[in-house]
Amino acid sequence: MSNLPAVRAFGVAVAAPQAAIGAWAVLTPRGWYDDFPGIGPALAAAEPPFNAHLVTDAGAGFLATGLLLLGACLLGGLVEIRVAAIGYLLFTVPHLVYHAAHPSPLPPALNDVLNVVLLGAEAAAGLTLVVLTTHRKAVAWAS
Repeated sequence: MSNLPAVRAFGVAVAAPQAAIGAWAVLTPRGWYDDFPGIGPALAAAEPPFNAHLVTDAGAGFLATGLLLLGACLLGGLVEIRVAAIGYLLFTVPHLVYHAAHPSPLPPALNDVLNVVLLGAEAAAGLTLVVLTTHRKAVAWAS
């Protein structure tokens, strides 16, 4: 019995928000800048001025990591998922570190805490995918 479908489903759940965030920024940079994350204070707008180039590049990073991981989880095997998860970590870890080291000037501080917690969860999810596709016992579970 194979657990590859479970690993793929988990990876899709991790990748889909990344791809959505990236597509939003790439397709409507000003809207992303003015409203991201769409559920509270506009985090990108906290560091003006608006810069379409910056937002488009950031969106492309989200889009690339999200779609690469999504594609690997839907179409690839464990090796492809692991490689995509490592790429995902190469994006999410620096993103987490930046936000942990540079609190937003917008009150309340709880927003910064929640942001770092969510970014930490993204990094932990990426690391989980690497572990699930690397360790002998995890690979036996997923195959």
